[in-house]
Amino acid sequence: MNLALRKSVDISMARRPLWTPSERQVSEANLTQFISLVNQKCGAGVRSYSELYRWSIENAPDFWSTLWDYAGVVSSEPYRKVVDDLNRFPGANWFPGARLNFAENLLRHRDGRMSLVSRSEHGVTSRLTYADLYREVERVAAWLRESGIRPGDRVAGYLPNVAETAITMLAATSTGAVWACCGAELGPNAVLDRLGQIRPRFLFATDGYVYKGRKFETLSNVERVVEGVPSIDKVVMVSNARDGKGLRDSVAFSEVGSNGTGKIEFEQLPADHPVYIMFTSGTTGKPKCMVQGAAGVLVNHLKEILLHADLKKMDRVTYIASPSWMMWNWLMSCLAVGSSIVLYDGNPTHPDWGAMWNLVQQEKLSFLGCSASYINYLRSLSVSPGEKYDLSSLREISQTGSPLSEEGFEWVYSHVKKDLHFNSISGGTDINGCFAGGVPIQPVFGGELQAPGLGMKINVYDEDGKPVVDTVGELVCEMPSPSMPLYFWDDPDNRKYREAYFDYYKPKGKNVWRHGDFVMLHGDTGGITFYGRSDAVMKVSGVRIGTSEIYNVMGKLTEVADSLAVAQQWRDDQRILLFVKLFSGLHLTDALKEKIRRALREEASPKHVPAMIVEVPDIPYTFNMKKVETAVANIVNNRPVANLDAISNPECLNFYREVLPSLEEKDEEPVHASRRSAG
Repeated sequence: MNLALRKSVDISMARRPLWTPSERQVSEANLTQFISLVNQKCGAGVRSYSELYRWSIENAPDFWSTLWDYAGVVSSEPYRKVVDDLNRFPGANWFPGARLNFAENLLRHRDGRMSLVSRSEHGVTSRLTYADLYREVERVAAWLRESGIRPGDRVAGYLPNVAETAITMLAATSTGAVWACCGAELGPNAVLDRLGQIRPRFLFATDGYVYKGRKFETLSNVERVVEGVPSIDKVVMVSNARDGKGLRDSVAFSEVGSNGTGKIEFEQLPADHPVYIMFTSGTTGKPKCMVQGAAGVLVNHLKEILLHADLKKMDRVTYIASPSWMMWNWLMSCLAVGSSIVLYDGNPTHPDWGAMWNLVQQEKLSFLGCSASYINYLRSLSVSPGEKYDLSSLREISQTGSPLSEEGFEWVYSHVKKDLHFNSISGGTDINGCFAGGVPIQPVFGGELQAPGLGMKINVYDEDGKPVVDTVGELVCEMPSPSMPLYFWDDPDNRKYREAYFDYYKPKGKNVWRHGDFVMLHGDTGGITFYGRSDAVMKVSGVRIGTSEIYNVMGKLTEVADSLAVAQQWRDDQRILLFVKLFSGLHLTDALKEKIRRALREEASPKHVPAMIVEVPDIPYTFNMKKVETAVANIVNNRPVANLDAISNPECLNFYREVLPSLEEKDEEPVHASRRSAG
């Protein structure tokens, strides 16, 4: 079937797409093959993505069943039913009766093709074929079994983005253990907040890591974690600092196991057996521990990898990610497709901005995953990777983490490569996947995620719980999907789970998952624009304002390197405070303040004009490069800041505390100036 360039929605040509796939790209896409399978197996008569999406939510059991077959999920026992009851939300049971092993599905390829390439700031550290990877996992898995690890036990990592982390995750899940990981960059208090809740039996940790040319020793952090989590029986140390140091009573990773039978004993488990425990960022309180099921995570990842990212065996893939972030888990699932994964451990802009593009050139990467902040950093430098590096192998860039402006999309096509699929995606750690993202057989429009994800019945609600189009509202999901958490750890009555996602619209008579994103569904293209977290949305005189709208304007100003906006309670209302980090050598003059206000007033609305603009030395970020608006909002509203260890640069918050008294005394911009109607 040739879908050619058949539009999945009635696209208005008033706006030109930044990229349109060729007939060949459409015909060779996995998604096109999948549509043929759907029509053949189910007689669906699907001819476009929009029709496939509609079919996938109206016929959810048939969709997930067809995907299971298309992806070749390996199971020792078939499922009796795809889902027991879609009306149980939360609580739907997916693929009851099936028995499978998560790691076995990721290790189905065992040949001489490259599986993992580990690179650091200093270059290549290791290369493993699929056969090598299988042998390494077998060695560690056999040792875990011999050491007493059983299904349901927790095995934790405190590790950087290296091959040993992938090997350990695969070995642990092959035994039926539940894997939970904290990146080596996290401070010990942040790790204790996470691992202390789930009580792991074994800990795999590192002695150090290198970031931006600087060596960080982590043995003391590991010691604090081991002392603070009494459930830990054994510690395995991965030597990453190369200084020969070890932890007392620990085992070296290189000495774990021996030559085994050459065959991994994959524990066959129910479809809903836990595979991962993922943690929320911890910026608003102690991190929540989300328990996720093996089959649910697997089929959702395979859907996104095969159909939305269009990955194939010949692809070479990387994502700028830490093992703390769900995109690392997503990257690991690319092994099931047979793609070659490049793990990069270090700062993506060290020793200079070209580090990742040099990686693309040297490793012939076809898929590069990154964040909006990374793209905006390159934009601020006015660089053109496409002019300096050979990017002929690159066919797709995936971007997530935070919203990217229309100008950010345009920069990719103007300064990186004209012919590539820019796959902007958004979802969450909560579902270990995406609610919306890319469609390789559709055009890309600036500032828009191309479409809702298959099988994800999403909508946009206003505050009254009514669906809206072409109007900003809350992202909701109206139906269960397989990778939603099984439950939260230590939440026996699901109270925390329901409070987190389901209580918001209950007073409006709606039983839906409210994700906490502020979005707009476009009626002409079917695309979705994300405006930032709805818990970071400011409300001035009853009008809700997304921080992303402010950041989009700030990103166009040549003087502003970064910015952060928060709402402060002020005179029975809220006012906007805008903190700006300027490029070196510049200072916040009255003229620049006026330029900022004018830009916001003209390009956003008068409501977006801040009451105060303050120059700051730095902006707080999490280790996943997300702005920590909540920490600054807490400071300016005289609330305590929790979980500083979740912030990569917590020392910068001292400035905000010091400047608070002056903020409480001033009202620099007359309040009425930011309250005039946009008209």
